[in-house]
Amino acid sequence: MAASLCTRFLGKEFPSPLVLPAGILGMSYGSLRFARDAGFGLVTSKSLSLEPRRGHEGPIVARFGGGILNSLGLCNPGIEAGLAEVEEFSQKTGHPVMVSLFAVNRPDFEELTRRANDSSAVFIELNLSCPNVMDEFGVPLAASKELVADIVEGVKKLARLPVVAKLSPNALDLPAIALAAQEAGADALSMINTLGPGLLIDTAARKPVLAPRFGGISGPAILPLALKLVYECTGRVRVPVIGMGGVSSGDEAVQMIMAGAGLVGVGSALWLGGAGVVADINAGIRGYLERENIASPDAIPKLERKNA
Repeated sequence: MAASLCTRFLGKEFPSPLVLPAGILGMSYGSLRFARDAGFGLVTSKSLSLEPRRGHEGPIVARFGGGILNSLGLCNPGIEAGLAEVEEFSQKTGHPVMVSLFAVNRPDFEELTRRANDSSAVFIELNLSCPNVMDEFGVPLAASKELVADIVEGVKKLARLPVVAKLSPNALDLPAIALAAQEAGADALSMINTLGPGLLIDTAARKPVLAPRFGGISGPAILPLALKLVYECTGRVRVPVIGMGGVSSGDEAVQMIMAGAGLVGVGSALWLGGAGVVADINAGIRGYLERENIASPDAIPKLERKNA
């Protein structure tokens, strides 16, 4: 049968279940269009803060056997300039975009939400989980279900767009935090962000490979953990989930959907394999659908649960 990659999520239809996560590419109209042309069904802006952030001094990205260590430092042009690029992209392409927001307290998240409300974005993402700015801001907000609930509750009172809470794998009980985000009003969840922070050492120079010393861990090595956490959390919450973490093939994207995800983020694979990897993953998903006589990603059966 002819299979379609069209996928529904929060009442909207996307041409592919693949999502460009925040922070993978730049924040310009051109970089967003590059992601659209590569085959992403939904693209996400960089996480935007109230004021511009330069991020960390380089080197800030390093490859290792299992993936990537990065410490970009949430570099972004600020909410005003970032939303201008989102508007240009939306007006010229009509392609769905999610605006990601970053702050360290409820009032700043609320102010960012007020500004994002007037954008052409389809969703607002709350980045509560970045591990590579712990030197500045401490443990990610998403490590605390009380903080997650407080911020989501405040944002939902103001938001005119669906709110997606991006949670951290660096939490003792992620399913409980996912449930707290849902109960506070989150329309959907996004998980997992990068693990860590971690460390790589240049043995010749006898110093850390990254200038900021530590960085978030992403890539193929984290796929099994991402699948487990998405599976566990989707067993606890009713809201849909964008699943991500180490996906680099069509089969792995199908695994993420079987684990419970409605959409699938692909980030490090783009850095490691280039833009063509997105088309390859889409082709792999389509091939699976056709082999299994499944009409669309929405119809892929979910993994059976022991106590179901």
